[in-house]
Amino acid sequence: MALARRLLSHRLRRAMLAVGLGLMAAPVMAEIASARYTDETSRYAHGVLGDAIEYGTLELTLKDGKRLALTLPQDRVFEDIAPRLMDMDGDGVPEVIVVESSQTGGARLAIYDETGLRAATPHIGQRNRWLAPIGAADLDGDGHIEVAYIDRPHLAKTLRVWRFKDNQLTQVASQAGLTNHRIGEDFISGGIRDCGDDPEMITVNANWSEVMATRFDGKALSPRALGGFKNQTSLKHALDCKAP
Repeated sequence: MALARRLLSHRLRRAMLAVGLGLMAAPVMAEIASARYTDETSRYAHGVLGDAIEYGTLELTLKDGKRLALTLPQDRVFEDIAPRLMDMDGDGVPEVIVVESSQTGGARLAIYDETGLRAATPHIGQRNRWLAPIGAADLDGDGHIEVAYIDRPHLAKTLRVWRFKDNQLTQVASQAGLTNHRIGEDFISGGIRDCGDDPEMITVNANWSEVMATRFDGKALSPRALGGFKNQTSLKHALDCKAP
């Protein structure tokens, strides 16, 4: 009953925000069909993904064909490869997971829907400090979705797991010594796999010598080596539940 009340409250909130913000008369429970970044900008000169171009706007296309543009203020950009769609709250429609960076605070992971920002982690705290998403899933089987990323994949190399619950993101676990990105690459390595047991986060170790699988049991993270890292094929095999 409590979950049903929360979902009903959220649906009403979406409807009221859609009317109040004038978001192209978005209907109650408007479903996001796709998302992309637009409004290229060079106002955040970090270049961690291989060039100096980031994005200022998140464009959402709804199932009915309507488009919504969510534009960041001038002191922030989407420093990311592509938006990720995931039903974070169990209401049957997807939200959008993004990385956005501040001119003063560096990156944070944020969740948007058609009404705007739903939740976000704190900014890392310093300009030109980035995070690389791994993915989102119910990692521990508790009915809530967790989202995972590598905090500063070139420096701290720390896996962080955050649980989305009651419209908030709460960090529930962290593990040093893992990474999923090298400076200048225009892609993020690894992801989340499910080989018929518990979901596992696929990354590499800190020096890129081993492919790593990490599980979360609700209390702690358990990383284990799957085999040597040779190239991206090693990670693809791991994601496909094959030996690297």
